[in-house]
Amino acid sequence: MNIGETAEKSGLPAKTIRYYEDIGLIAPLRSANGYRDFGAADLHKLAFIARARALGFSIEDCRSLLALYEDAGRASADVKRIAQEHLGRIEEKIAQLQSMQDTLSDLVQACCGDHRPDCPILGDLAGALTRKI
Repeated sequence: MNIGETAEKSGLPAKTIRYYEDIGLIAPLRSANGYRDFGAADLHKLAFIARARALGFSIEDCRSLLALYEDAGRASADVKRIAQEHLGRIEEKIAQLQSMQDTLSDLVQACCGDHRPDCPILGDLAGALTRKI
């Protein structure tokens, strides 16, 4: 099938599919006239990559996971290690976002939001700038 059909069936833009080919995640066959000819295996790989990307895995993680998926002799410990490392990064990001939310929530609560010029939000932002200088 051509790239348009593959894009439609996979739900991925043709540009993304071309990018995945450029970086070597997929390697569709080429017809005699040079057009890409995607098969069921390519479609399956694209679905695999799309799901991994939706879970936030990096391109390099996707490359590793795809290689492990295609290796019948793989050790599930290798797959788990990649997933655990990614989970750790997600948990760290969640903690950072929670801290940001707590700080901003406190600042919003402290701001009267009235006609007066005093604003703890601006004061905190200016204080952060002063601390860096």
